[in-house]
Amino acid sequence: MARTSDRMSDASFKVMTALFAVSDFFYPHVARRARTFGIREGTTVVDYGCGPGRYTVEFARLTGPAGVVYAVDVQELAVEAARRRAERRGLNNVVPALARGYDSGLPDGVADRIIAVDMFFMVREPSVFLRELKRIARPDGVLVLDDGHQPRSATLGKLQASGCWAIEEETRDHLVCRPAPG
Repeated sequence: MARTSDRMSDASFKVMTALFAVSDFFYPHVARRARTFGIREGTTVVDYGCGPGRYTVEFARLTGPAGVVYAVDVQELAVEAARRRAERRGLNNVVPALARGYDSGLPDGVADRIIAVDMFFMVREPSVFLRELKRIARPDGVLVLDDGHQPRSATLGKLQASGCWAIEEETRDHLVCRPAPG
């Protein structure tokens, strides 16, 4: 079970959402960045820590109507915001999912790609979290993990300590990982 500190307060979420709206207005980079995550038409993507759905809608566009995007978050306001954002854009391939602690509620092996942008630094039990991500990934699935507000060395240390993921590629913006054997 996630500790309370893994979930931001409703007020903090609302402030974050407003700041993202201003940032996206002046610096519309989300669509461009989403294209760097290797999403293909027809794939199943899990947007873990979906926040207000900024990336969720871009992932849904990239997967097309044959794909599915699970918008997962521990914050009820986030899941609802992502659902509304997808609905307003007529995207019917978004499935909102409220995580209960570190349990995403998703089926085993459902995801071609799991993308966790700007949230990993908030996870207090990274090994438990990374095991859950491995559980929901297909055997040939991919985890795209963004450092968020922590140094790359911290991200690498947490990944290595979990033993769940092998790093396949390291970019300036994120890590691309595959499920580790076992």
